[in-house]
Amino acid sequence: MKKLYNTGILFIATGMFAGYIPFAPGTFGSMIGAGLYYFLWGRISLYQSFIVLLGIFLTGLFAAGRAEKILHEHDSKKIVIDEIAGMYVTMLFIPASVTNLLTGFLCFRAFDILKPYPISSIDTKVRGGMGVMLDDIVAGVFANVAAHVLIFFYEIL
Repeated sequence: MKKLYNTGILFIATGMFAGYIPFAPGTFGSMIGAGLYYFLWGRISLYQSFIVLLGIFLTGLFAAGRAEKILHEHDSKKIVIDEIAGMYVTMLFIPASVTNLLTGFLCFRAFDILKPYPISSIDTKVRGGMGVMLDDIVAGVFANVAAHVLIFFYEIL
């Protein structure tokens, strides 16, 4: 029974096992987040979109914290539910289009990889599921602002 429980936790935390892809697992997790946003955009209200994000975040808090213990690694690269949530935050208030998704995706990956302050501080100082999730949520907020600026400039050029 414990093995089934652990498999379920890892299924969620690793983005349906996308985190086990041997190269760029965070990129694949971000793709899942972008795909989820694109699929839901226009089908649900902004209020419902926040509920989806809250659900991902709370599920991620639990699953990422447990997955760290199962994998015996702090913020394992296999855990990508944080990238799913971060990418979803990145795309909030941005209309879904291929160009906008690509812009948001590139902004999020840049902030997630480079981890400027305060993202780097959160990444190193906050532990457990909260630490795993929070740095990507903040990266998503930064990426959202950057994507809005870039999209604004695309539209006026």
